[in-house]
Amino acid sequence: MKKDACLIIGGGLAGVEAAWQLSRAGISVTLAEMKPIKFSPAHSSESLAELVCSNSLKAKRIGSAAGLLKAEMERLGSICIESAKQSSVPAGGALAVDRERFSQAITDKIKSEPLIRLERREIESIPQDIYCIVAAGPLASKRLSEEIKTLCGGALSFYDAAAPIVTAESIDMQSAFSASRYERGGEADYINCPMNKEEYELFYNELINAQQAQIHDFDKKGVYEGCMPIEVMAARGADTIRYGPLKPVGLKDPRTGHRPWAVVQLRRENSEGTLFNLVGFQTNLKFGEQKRVFSLIPALKNAEFVRYGVMHRNTFINSPAHLNADFSFRGHEGLYFAGQITGVEGYMESASSGILAGLNLARKIKGEKPLILPRETMMGALAAYISDTGFSEFQPMGANFGILPPLDERIKDKKLRYEALAKRSLEKLEEVL
Repeated sequence: MKKDACLIIGGGLAGVEAAWQLSRAGISVTLAEMKPIKFSPAHSSESLAELVCSNSLKAKRIGSAAGLLKAEMERLGSICIESAKQSSVPAGGALAVDRERFSQAITDKIKSEPLIRLERREIESIPQDIYCIVAAGPLASKRLSEEIKTLCGGALSFYDAAAPIVTAESIDMQSAFSASRYERGGEADYINCPMNKEEYELFYNELINAQQAQIHDFDKKGVYEGCMPIEVMAARGADTIRYGPLKPVGLKDPRTGHRPWAVVQLRRENSEGTLFNLVGFQTNLKFGEQKRVFSLIPALKNAEFVRYGVMHRNTFINSPAHLNADFSFRGHEGLYFAGQITGVEGYMESASSGILAGLNLARKIKGEKPLILPRETMMGALAAYISDTGFSEFQPMGANFGILPPLDERIKDKKLRYEALAKRSLEKLEEVL
């Protein structure tokens, strides 16, 4: 391994954060960005850290998951947070930016840093003899994607078809029951949300008439090949989903002693059992519609959604099988991954992973122990999530309070609970730093 050679592949949010952290540690690094030589279907600007889908970086309030994440990133010297504040535009309680000014500010900072060498070229293979961080993003070029796929043993997801996720504590267990179909497996594996005929018909009619989200042209290809949206399946007939993901066979409602008309099953999303996903509910409904329609399921009437269902192109690796919590790739010394390709979802989540990958590569080069943030911090919880080997099926995740360990004391008021979780997170971060 050449200790004087360090390459970052990709000049998006994760790539610039990683390069910034390495330069702050006094380490020279090459940042390779294929624009403007080659553009992905979603990109058009030559600047680094281009924002594609929105100019909002979500809430500023520390008592929100997004606000807490940004506070932690700022404490760790984030180039993205600094640039966002410099290019912010009025957006109420959210941190929104002028896209061009934001990207240009980051590009100028990177170009003016003497320890960062910006090279405009496409990287088609991952080098074996130098330190490297792959931060190629969800729209990595075809050749690099194939290289990553080979590295991961042929397992690489080319689109994100994920069901909504709710917190366990928000499920109304008076209207649900724990059981596996035909009593196979443990009771804790699934939570079942039964519906009678009247409840199902109301839910069904609202589902097939709900508003769908717009699909970008670059998202359309291949999105529906592997998994059909629940609303598309339902539109084929009133009983289609009752014979599909909502089939009640093999289940008996202990309240009635009979098989329900339809059942929505919830499956554990994490090993702690604090999050559950709606089985078979891949969807392209607008987020507000998901909240409205899925809350018609009696057991989910007060459900807290930590992630809504999505269907779009989002190349990501099966991180729990390959990455450690410091974002290093198992079995390949000196190789790290960062950004949405690791399974973190969102602008700031992507950037935060770049911070940790850059920090830890710098520590690796200096012969220091990796920095593993406590799971009580939002950045530490995201790192733990993408490296948790307990998944049966890994799907990307954004910042939310559901991935943090619960408080020692139970606080019913959600606002106060979130504020207490944020306070604990920042205190834990200060202890480490």
